[in-house]
Amino acid sequence: MKLEVLNIQGQKTGREVDLPEDIFGVEPNEHAVYLAVKQHLANKRQGTHSAKERGEVKGSTRKLKRQKGTGTARAGDIKNPLFRGGGRVFGPRPRTYSIKLNKKVRRLARKSALSAKASEGKLLIVEDFSFESPKTKEFVNILSSLEQNGNKALLVTADYEKEVYLSSRNVPKTNVLRASDLGTYEVLNTNTLILSEGALAKIKETFAN
Repeated sequence: MKLEVLNIQGQKTGREVDLPEDIFGVEPNEHAVYLAVKQHLANKRQGTHSAKERGEVKGSTRKLKRQKGTGTARAGDIKNPLFRGGGRVFGPRPRTYSIKLNKKVRRLARKSALSAKASEGKLLIVEDFSFESPKTKEFVNILSSLEQNGNKALLVTADYEKEVYLSSRNVPKTNVLRASDLGTYEVLNTNTLILSEGALAKIKETFAN
């Protein structure tokens, strides 16, 4: 599969890049994509939730009333879960939600997501560019030239471009990532995927190893 390279003015450069069929032309595996997204979202959960049970609540352990003869239900101490301010029964405990996923499944999921974007025509290749200083207006002009202004777009660069990243921070529905941080969830969570030529080379190199 070949795709035309655009410049930052949105014009065709007359050059084409080759998109490997084993990366951008595979049959999408929906289950692998589901597992990869599930792992991503699960790993983002902190799992720091905690609640005190009756043994951890502050209060006296004195029996509140005699066992029988009161006409009401028997009760122990004030930390009883049935009382206001008492402990919680089987409350949440700190835990990890992380999920392990095989490397081959993760790779298949990323290939599936990239292939889906390519087949839908939502993949753009642009020339490598950089800014001398953060300029949000220049970044918005690039999006407008690529007809992505107001659209949910993800720009992927070869390496961390500080000025480009800072220029995009105040632009809604837009994100900038380096190629090494591109995952299945990031590809799916955007309408248009914009790859720089350097980022495309990095992706090829990643899947070649």
